[in-house]
Amino acid sequence: MARNTHLIAYCKTDQGLKRSSNQDICLASTTCRCFAVADGMGGAAGGEIASALFLEAATEVFSGSEELPVTESRKKIQSCFALANRKIQSHVKTNPPHAGMGCTAELMTVTDNIFILGHVGDSRTYYFHNNTLTQLTKDHSLVQEQLEQGLISQEQADKCCYQNILLQAVGTKTDIKADIIRGIISPGTTFLLCSDGLYNMVNSEEISSVLSFDAPLPLKANMLIDMANDAGGNDNIAITLLHFPDDWTP
Repeated sequence: MARNTHLIAYCKTDQGLKRSSNQDICLASTTCRCFAVADGMGGAAGGEIASALFLEAATEVFSGSEELPVTESRKKIQSCFALANRKIQSHVKTNPPHAGMGCTAELMTVTDNIFILGHVGDSRTYYFHNNTLTQLTKDHSLVQEQLEQGLISQEQADKCCYQNILLQAVGTKTDIKADIIRGIISPGTTFLLCSDGLYNMVNSEEISSVLSFDAPLPLKANMLIDMANDAGGNDNIAITLLHFPDDWTP
């Protein structure tokens, strides 16, 4: 578990019960102020390579970083997605069997009392404060687009068999445009970055019950993973937790 005077962070991935490999990655570095989750997509080990390349890009961009102004932090987030996109596309050019591989990704950094979050795909980031869980990101998926256009109901979206059809992922197109989300951090807040292997198995009420529990972050992460596996463990699971204690000050 990573800790400094400002925040506590922890991450963990799990293969789940149905997959033959783990294509999810996570990162929780309070030193570099870099927190991430990526979920690989693509057969023949391509997804595992894509998520690993995203982690490589994040490590390169944020390596040795000190706290930066908000504008510079935003640029680093954008640079990371662009670099990861280039790395994946370059790999595919020299490895044609991996064509179509990519990854979804959440990448967060913190400066003063501001968080800056980059988002591509259908991994998600949640904000938990005062016992209220808020989803910060919108899935880049066909189902989400149909839901926003009023073509289907939330109930239909939850049961739709096309939930895995993505409209955007890192590495699948020449250009990429990550959603950039920023906001104020309040003491007592917990951020949850996760792949769909968690939220497809564990609903919001169950996630809230774990995040509200007075326990160390590693125990909370293990509880969430166990709940996903108990519900079927249909996919790999990646979790990054970032907590700002009640006495935290920027």
